[in-house]
Amino acid sequence: MSNRVPPLRRRMVARDPDEAHRAATPLELLFDLCFVAAVGQAAVQLHHGLAEGHFGTYVAGYGMVFFAIWWAWMNFTWFASAYDTDDAPYRVLTLVQMAGVLVLAAGVPQAFDHYDFTVVTIGYLIMRIGLIGQWLRAAAEHPEGRGCTLRYASGLAVVQVGWLLRLLLPAGWAEAGFLVLVVAELAVPAYAERGLRSAWHPHHIAERYGLFTIIVLGEVVLASVAAVQEDVSDGGWSPDLVLISLGGLLMIFAMWWTYFKDSAVERLREKHLRVALTWGYGHLLVFASAAAVGAGLEVAIDVDAHRAHVGEVTAGLSLAVPLAVFLLTTAALQIGVAGAGRAVAAIALAGSVLLLGAALLAEVLTVPLTVLALGVIAVLVLVAGLVEQQRLR
Repeated sequence: MSNRVPPLRRRMVARDPDEAHRAATPLELLFDLCFVAAVGQAAVQLHHGLAEGHFGTYVAGYGMVFFAIWWAWMNFTWFASAYDTDDAPYRVLTLVQMAGVLVLAAGVPQAFDHYDFTVVTIGYLIMRIGLIGQWLRAAAEHPEGRGCTLRYASGLAVVQVGWLLRLLLPAGWAEAGFLVLVVAELAVPAYAERGLRSAWHPHHIAERYGLFTIIVLGEVVLASVAAVQEDVSDGGWSPDLVLISLGGLLMIFAMWWTYFKDSAVERLREKHLRVALTWGYGHLLVFASAAAVGAGLEVAIDVDAHRAHVGEVTAGLSLAVPLAVFLLTTAALQIGVAGAGRAVAAIALAGSVLLLGAALLAEVLTVPLTVLALGVIAVLVLVAGLVEQQRLR
């Protein structure tokens, strides 16, 4: 291993998309941790809203906040895959984006409680300033990719002006403005990547998404542990708490294994824009549903401890719905991008029906047995998927 100190400044050029041993950098991992702080804030607020029975506003708020978090993370991830110079200017502009996500995280409670997205939008603006600076630098120093990089920079800047103007819209119109701006954001990569593509690395992209999935699942573990600790401090361990903990652990492990049992690297190597966008965009539901499972586990613990204002069925659905979304979305991505067999969809669909059925029987089963049943069903879906995978081989 070379001990040569890298220069503080180097020319930003596109990296080789076929570069060997391309892996996530320590800076990217630190970047992810900042974003997980925002994910954790969103999940905490979703937990409180569901436990109090405020479903519509809090689920909508969760979706809006999570989109901002995920989209900013995704944009930097694909940029870094193509233009990571890891010099001082690159690190400073990355630091700007990290500062932005921390500001966004600080505004999450205000967005949920008062539907005030001012601080969230300011944090998003800071992140965009950092990323636009990165794209403009790439345009200046890598003429071969200038068309693509300038389209990214201009597209992000125009849409960001829209987000600022959205703050001036009255209630009702603000929600419509959000949907319009989401469509505009999603259109930017399709617009920028037409013709001349950025030089993102297939293995690096797959690894980055996998690592973020693990980190989000880690956030689920932390949220569950915090809820269990609160319950233990109130009354000590109980059989109910053991069942909920076991069910939650089975879910998390099954989600992890289900996600990683198929790889998208080979399809991503083909560099088809449709495949890349499907993989990238589809993970909004993967990440959001995984984080929401943590919120659902906390709701289940609260209901079992009689600290929530909702019933057993609501607690079961708070957990079963995001778990089903995770299984269905993962199956869709594995079929459409990773090349899994179509039977995977039938397995995920059947498992989702069982999850929802178990949740609806929560009053009969009790919350602890419902959580355990959901964990067992998630494991059964995993086992069925592994058997199908082996059959195809």
